[in-house]
Amino acid sequence: MQGAVDSPVETPPGVRIAPFRKLRAYVALTKPRVIELLLVTTAPVMILAERSIPDLWLVLATLVGGTFSAASANAFNCYIDRDIDRVMKRTSGRPLVTGELSPREALVFAFATGIASVVFLWVFTTWLAAVLSLVAILYYVLVYTMLLKRRTPQNIVWGGAAGCMPVLIGWAAVTGSLSWTPVILFAIVFLWTPPHYWPLSMRYQADYAAAEVPMLSVVRGRAAVGLQVVLYAWATVVCSLLLVPVAPMGVLYAVVATLSGAWFVVESHRLYAGAIRGEELKPMRVFHASITYLTLVFVAVGLDPLLYLPIPF
Repeated sequence: MQGAVDSPVETPPGVRIAPFRKLRAYVALTKPRVIELLLVTTAPVMILAERSIPDLWLVLATLVGGTFSAASANAFNCYIDRDIDRVMKRTSGRPLVTGELSPREALVFAFATGIASVVFLWVFTTWLAAVLSLVAILYYVLVYTMLLKRRTPQNIVWGGAAGCMPVLIGWAAVTGSLSWTPVILFAIVFLWTPPHYWPLSMRYQADYAAAEVPMLSVVRGRAAVGLQVVLYAWATVVCSLLLVPVAPMGVLYAVVATLSGAWFVVESHRLYAGAIRGEELKPMRVFHASITYLTLVFVAVGLDPLLYLPIPF
């Protein structure tokens, strides 16, 4: 696969890695923090699709299948990008860089978890959820990692669509179909991804520059990146409110989406204002705020149908 190098770091001959350390390396290969965030968007969507608590075995099966799917995509990403990971300080501890896993082990793991995801979702949920899982893996690997990431500063915009797929998978697992509600939920995560990731890329701008990855923070100035963060944050919040009449959502969701969205937008504006004034920036503040914002919105997505109070208008 393109983007890989032919001389990976190997464990010194005669040195055997302890089983627990090897297991921990496989877990690291899946990028568990990323998976946590993806699962946060899955279960609430299933509750909304059912308008009550779905069958718990179905929820468990969907979360397990979704975990395999994300693990596969992330493992392929680590395999393809191991040359980049070796250059960047932020990723220099990943198992393919340290030699705790070989490229062959990572590739076998990526294929195995990908196949397991599709089979698991097909057998225990719906065929549509399984197909969407396969699409998510292929899109993240072929479109984002191999085509966009090293070629365009819009990489995270269009590549971020893969991270939106758990929303569709969760909905399809319950209903066996798609509608405008999951499309809007998909759009929320899609629009949220750039203002979530670009602050992180500002923090590690030197890393991406050294790896020759054309993140927006590398090819544009701080003010330009800050402005894009503001615009996408506003678009995310507006899109989240479209769910109120379409789903429909009640008072709980409307209040949470509005208040948390206002906070997210304010933090984005602070970043932009600091960039305009030439101040020392704290982009990770926006990064962490974006995670909290998305978590609050999707927790509200799950709670609102259980505690439904119609909006009086």
